[in-house]
Amino acid sequence: MGTVTIGVSIAVPEPHGSLLQERRAGFGDAAAHNIPTHVTLLPPTEVGDGDLPAVEAHLTAVAAAGRPFTMRLSGTDTFRPLSPVVYVRVVEGAEACTWLQKQVRDASGPVARELQFPYHPHVTVAHGIEDAAMDRALEELADYTAEWHCTGFALHEQGADGVWRRLREFTFGGRTVVPPQAAPVDTPADHGTLPTR
Repeated sequence: MGTVTIGVSIAVPEPHGSLLQERRAGFGDAAAHNIPTHVTLLPPTEVGDGDLPAVEAHLTAVAAAGRPFTMRLSGTDTFRPLSPVVYVRVVEGAEACTWLQKQVRDASGPVARELQFPYHPHVTVAHGIEDAAMDRALEELADYTAEWHCTGFALHEQGADGVWRRLREFTFGGRTVVPPQAAPVDTPADHGTLPTR
């Protein structure tokens, strides 16, 4: 049995997602086009490929307990010198993200894990590039703002080429959406009638 590297995140929707991805590429971050713009709920985590159904069932339950909320981004900050990252700040929705990531990493679930750093929801716009370029990202996006209604999150898998691809979307209230390009023969049913938190 092989392993796969997965991640769980909230997508930054269009047009904001593409704009920030292009800006990230413009700062010289070579990974920009491999990673859809997002707020992480579960960082890259290796699991057995046979464990994916259990992971998806767990995420369905987490989503079923969730409720839509407002996400608002505003301004920039950095994790330097602790970590070479410049990011756009999550100024509304951070508490909901924190709750969600705890549920995803729940000790009784299939992706229980500790984090390298305390959880801090953010949108990366530069990572591991030259300091001058990091400074430029920090300055040029200092006035950036975006707001949207967050209705769920997604499971991604990292391919051998380093590109992250969406496997499933999980909508709050329990509805699971399979992207058309990855749809299996039988799509999971709508679990919107499950008890919700």
